[in-house]
Amino acid sequence: MTSGSTVDKAFEALYAGGDRGLDALDTAASLLAADPSADAELARRGEEFVRTLWARGWQPADLARTVRRELEDEHARVLAGLIVKETTRYERLPRRWDAQLEALDAGAARPTDRFSYATTVLELYRLLVRLPRLDAVGPAPGEALPPAAAGEPRMLTRIRALLAKAEATGYPEEAEALTAKAQELMARHSLDEATLAAGAPSPETPGAIRIGVEPPYEQAKAILLDAVATANHCRAVWNEAYGFSTVVGFEADLDPVELLYTSLLVQGTAAMTRAEAEQRAGGRKRTKSFRQSFFLAYANRLGKRLSATSRRVAAEAPTLLPALASREVAVTARTDELFPETRTTRVRAAWDEAGWTRGADAADRAGLHPGRPRLR
Repeated sequence: MTSGSTVDKAFEALYAGGDRGLDALDTAASLLAADPSADAELARRGEEFVRTLWARGWQPADLARTVRRELEDEHARVLAGLIVKETTRYERLPRRWDAQLEALDAGAARPTDRFSYATTVLELYRLLVRLPRLDAVGPAPGEALPPAAAGEPRMLTRIRALLAKAEATGYPEEAEALTAKAQELMARHSLDEATLAAGAPSPETPGAIRIGVEPPYEQAKAILLDAVATANHCRAVWNEAYGFSTVVGFEADLDPVELLYTSLLVQGTAAMTRAEAEQRAGGRKRTKSFRQSFFLAYANRLGKRLSATSRRVAAEAPTLLPALASREVAVTARTDELFPETRTTRVRAAWDEAGWTRGADAADRAGLHPGRPRLR
């Protein structure tokens, strides 16, 4: 029996018993485990599945996130190996893919039990072939790519450094000033881009990126990301089923939005941990409703403050308001084109007054208005 025929027979056996038949899975895994010569062909088929998904709008981070949500760590490691091998085919990858590949966990050794390994691979492949098409948010490997940038823009480097310091400091006042400066830089950068567009209109159109919104409390996190995106002239659309939001905006705004969201999430999680410790010290047990309410209040209050900062900066250059409005219209149109059937969703969370109060306080301490008193 050739290696190809072994793999074909295993796939036939796998689906003969239905999509989730355990007997069929055991039969297929036994066929593969009994034929070591089929290993290379099995891996080649996996790379083909991954390549097909690139053409269907998926990116490495999307696949890794979905496999982590649906399967186990061993499946994620097999997937990482397939992705790394498949992407070596290309001379140059789309922008942002290098960072996604670096985040993959492909270091664990393959199990010695051939049957267990074959079972893991088949479970992974069964998931991959069921994944739907996603709206493309950038070119796929092998497609024409824009010219490579010489390096990270200075503005983005400054924002990254400010937010890293805000996350690392143990002093709330210092974190407040650093985060405030980062948002102000983002707002001024948007004004600079609007100035260039107003002076010499370019063919640039809004693009998009996908940002993971991981459990727990993903609804509150999606609200926070939406707040960051809206304050920075972008739109965010949450896909609850696959654990991400698509942020639509002009290229110069997308990376800063992701940076600020990630940093605020880190700062908010640290603040929630401190608040819970104080609750326990006061004799109250931590609860899920406390954490949910904390994150919802944190997202709600920060959204208002981020938008206020953007409006304040924009008011300093009133002649640019038409250009900003034109860019926001373009972002809205692109969002509607990508997602013609979006719908609103109700916030699902148990109410905890203490959690809400502490979350709002944490958002105030994240401060986005240097020199101004904190909100009460």
